[in-house]
Amino acid sequence: MTHITLGLAVWRTFRSIGEELEKAIKESLEMLEIIKEHGLYGDNKYFNGEKIGMVDIALGSIVYWLGVNEEVLGVKLLQPHKFPRLHKWFQIFQEEPVIKQNLPDRDKMIIFFKLRRETLEASVAGA
Repeated sequence: MTHITLGLAVWRTFRSIGEELEKAIKESLEMLEIIKEHGLYGDNKYFNGEKIGMVDIALGSIVYWLGVNEEVLGVKLLQPHKFPRLHKWFQIFQEEPVIKQNLPDRDKMIIFFKLRRETLEASVAGA
């Protein structure tokens, strides 16, 4: 269930401004810490061992969105030095041909969500 909570925390970072954004960032980092502590075991390539499983797919989609969100917000949550195994896992995961061929276009996502974020910020500033 941590991946669901992480997904909600990441979404809140996108939808929040000011103090609420700081709280959402802290919550996202706490979720990443939990995954770091209780996730990848031993020398496993993926959460389920050497093959991609459901956890990889569920978490991979959230981490992919997290990367877009980081760029839109100008913050870095999944830092390689703080989460080295998780960062390495995601690099390997997104390079798998079946995953790579099915990921949405990152550049288009960034453009879309930057516009959404600007609209959100403008509506808050005008309120």
